[in-house]
Amino acid sequence: MSETTFTSFDTMVDKANRLLRDIEEANGWPKDRRKQSYAALRAVLHRLRDRLSVDGAAHLGAQLPTLIRGVYYDGWKPSESPVKLTGEEFFQCVRDDFPYAVDGGIEAVVQTVLEALKRYVSEGEWNHLKSGLPNSLAVVLP
Repeated sequence: MSETTFTSFDTMVDKANRLLRDIEEANGWPKDRRKQSYAALRAVLHRLRDRLSVDGAAHLGAQLPTLIRGVYYDGWKPSESPVKLTGEEFFQCVRDDFPYAVDGGIEAVVQTVLEALKRYVSEGEWNHLKSGLPNSLAVVLP
């Protein structure tokens, strides 16, 4: 059997792995903690998505790498958005969804995930995202 590759799939996987690697490196986690970086990314993405308006969530999702977009939309119920959260409630929800104990606390994990995500989103969309959040949550975004 010959092996075939589809370059677009390879590119999608590479972008997803690069984002996870960025999270790992920023937190000082070794590659063998990939499940942990994925859990951090997923928890932050879901809480951010749920806090945004449906339009805001769709605009952000459109800019994410393709495989990450699937994680972002997984389980989303647009009819239940937005979920009103303060900054502290946002951190608590991420903490509830992230089953690992880490140095620096959940705030540091959230910050590194958001900094990694920012590299994949246009500056205009990132600023629009921040302006659509309450101040207690907008200040969390880099």
